[in-house]
Amino acid sequence: MNQLVIVPAYNEAEVIRKVLTGLKSQLRKLGEFEIVVVDDGSTDETYQEAKKANVTILRHPINRGLGGALGTGLYYAKQKRAKLVVTFDADGQHDPKDIAKVISPILKREADVVIGSRMMKGAKKIPWDRRVIIWGSNLVTRLLFGVSTTDSQSGFRAFSRKAIQNIRIKTQEMEVSSEIFSEVRRLDLRVAEAPISVIYTPYSRKKGQSNLNAAAVLARLLLRLAR
Repeated sequence: MNQLVIVPAYNEAEVIRKVLTGLKSQLRKLGEFEIVVVDDGSTDETYQEAKKANVTILRHPINRGLGGALGTGLYYAKQKRAKLVVTFDADGQHDPKDIAKVISPILKREADVVIGSRMMKGAKKIPWDRRVIIWGSNLVTRLLFGVSTTDSQSGFRAFSRKAIQNIRIKTQEMEVSSEIFSEVRRLDLRVAEAPISVIYTPYSRKKGQSNLNAAAVLARLLLRLAR
């Protein structure tokens, strides 16, 4: 099986099984996919709940952060010689029905990386504080990497085999979303965007990147670039 959906998860026991069930139901319509949960050192019942869904689970003994989890998932995909990878958040924010739109440019060989953009379906549906973070992050991504995008921090993405085999993830935390664009520029990868829905709940708001953390993420990214 060489099509994967990677689901980074940290302390998502409350929702992970429901998310995986929805994913499996939708993926049956799209072909054969392996769902890979990267349990990033969870201290709750995330592993046990994911196991009930009968998916592949990779476990970190300690919490490494989103970048560490994505790095592990992409390394696994590289070893499997995957031709297509989708990254999908574990907190219930994404709608699995949007996967078909996100993978379409990859399947048509029109792009190497596809960003599922929350902004393309109407920014008014996104809480104002999240919109500020997204707009600011997009500006930083353009200034630092010369790549224009409407949603640089989206966790819903698709990667072609070329991207999977060549992208190197070095950051460990939330700055990985911007690091991906650094790799896009370094490798001269083709980028496309696809409109996705976003499901904001009190739970997903709590689990997402905090407003105060956004500044720390930028500082770590700039420090890495200065090395």
